Amino acid sequence: MRTAAAHYATHLGPIYAWMLGDIDSAMARSAAELDDLRLPPPADRAAVQLGAAVDLGAGLGLHAIPLARRGFRVVAIDSCEPLLNELRSRGAALPISCVYADLLEFPAYINERPQVILCMGDTLTHLESFSAVQSLLSSIAASLGPGGMFVATFRDYATSALEGDQRFIPVRADADRILTCFLEYQEHAVTVHDVLNERDNGQWRQTVSSYSKLRLAPEWVETKLIEHGFSVRRDATSTGMTRIAALKN
Repeated sequence: MRTAAAHYATHLGPIYAWMLGDIDSAMARSAAELDDLRLPPPADRAAVQLGAAVDLGAGLGLHAIPLARRGFRVVAIDSCEPLLNELRSRGAALPISCVYADLLEFPAYINERPQVILCMGDTLTHLESFSAVQSLLSSIAASLGPGGMFVATFRDYATSALEGDQRFIPVRADADRILTCFLEYQEHAVTVHDVLNERDNGQWRQTVSSYSKLRLAPEWVETKLIEHGFSVRRDATSTGMTRIAALKN
């Protein structure tokens, strides 16, 4: 089984844009998601002073690009270089700094206090341990000032577990590529097996890669944020992910 970073670098990263389908539609959905969050406004628009934001697990820019278009100067951090290369290309004209690094190292790459920190798209569950999640939340709390906002979306693998055939999840398919994932549940984690079939010169070729995700309970994440001085609002996204919006007191 690979680490999440290795899994994305060699297996999912190169096909991630394909997984999303229509990129423009995906960007529009992410922009609408930001509209729903009531983010703090970028600082001092009249003085053309951009606000600062950090996107943890930025990928190819589904949230970093809409943030930049809203007037934020964005530090976009990810451990998958192929996805960051796509972000660099898509956001070349925007105030986005792309950083190839472990998410836990993000404080080393910011030189001003951010107004917003995002960790979207199930990124939290990719961390190696619950202690790593706690460390990240501690760094986020230390980085944000009063009124700063942290937002995370992630899948709740903790409350219940899929059983039987439900564990086989079709992701996307077309005439030349089929991606399916299969889940195996353990006490504190779920192993994700991504099965990719691709047509190559008329022949089908299968590659399989696996990695582990944490079974993060939304109540646990909410409690940790409250302990760090946040007021927390929790709901669900249209795709069924848990969404936590936390305002620093």
